[in-house]
Amino acid sequence: MERGNQTSVTEFILLGFSDYPDLQIILFLLFLLIYTITFLANLGIILLIRIDSQLHSPMYFFLSHLSLIDICYSSSITPRLLTNIISEAKGISFLACAAQMYLFIAFVVAESFLLAVMAYDRYVAICNPLLYTVVMSRKLCFLLVAGSYMWGVACALVHTHSAFRAIFCGPNAINHFFCDILPVLALSCSDTQISKMLLFVFATFVETSTITVILTSYLLIIICISKIHSNKGKYRAFSTCASHFTAITIFHTTILFMYCQPNASPSEDAGRVASVFYTIVIPMLNPLIYSLRNKEVKGALKRLVGRKVPLHSAC
Repeated sequence: MERGNQTSVTEFILLGFSDYPDLQIILFLLFLLIYTITFLANLGIILLIRIDSQLHSPMYFFLSHLSLIDICYSSSITPRLLTNIISEAKGISFLACAAQMYLFIAFVVAESFLLAVMAYDRYVAICNPLLYTVVMSRKLCFLLVAGSYMWGVACALVHTHSAFRAIFCGPNAINHFFCDILPVLALSCSDTQISKMLLFVFATFVETSTITVILTSYLLIIICISKIHSNKGKYRAFSTCASHFTAITIFHTTILFMYCQPNASPSEDAGRVASVFYTIVIPMLNPLIYSLRNKEVKGALKRLVGRKVPLHSAC
């Protein structure tokens, strides 16, 4: 990582939520609970999909990678946040801060593209069910997931390199709970216009392209569902898509609010609240929305439990 000759900062201080001293214990317990649910729920989904052969389909292949991404980018942020809440030492080294930023960007961009892929997958499954296995071939599924990860890695390299080649000569206190791009750039004593412009351009491209795919897919799904004569069939299709669309809306709304503003940045308090949603809350909601509301996943869970704990007809 290139650093300017005038950079004197060797570590940053993550202030987090230290301006709310009376809420530290409550925040610690709340974030610990959310992270525990996030980790266990997403890990459970990955294992269940791997174990149950009836879930070996494109939809669940994508879902397992969504769970993996949620575990990874939640784990790149929440453990450090929990440590900072209970510890007086809130420092993070220059290199660790760069690593956290890189991992966060890589996984959040990968999730953006993967959500678009999953919306397209639902479009094919609902509107072209007879061609589903042909269109969503194993090779295409692999390429779509690999492409999502590659875009994440590329964006992370660009933004992390751009941010940390800036000059930091103090102060070093980041008024945030993780090394996000804008709070880090706010501490630089060099010109950061190029870094901010790169952030706006890349974020706008990622959001525009993925949201276009998502909205187009769901619009076509709605048109297709409206042609179904059975009310039961309509309800089943709408209920599945509505829960997915809810999670997608929350995720993209916060991303748009945080990063797609060319000449303005959100206030520090508003930025932290928005960041809590897409870094901590959304990774917990995804397995609940995409999986626990799904009859096939519930059936797989019952089959797994039935294998482990046999039911006896007689007492």
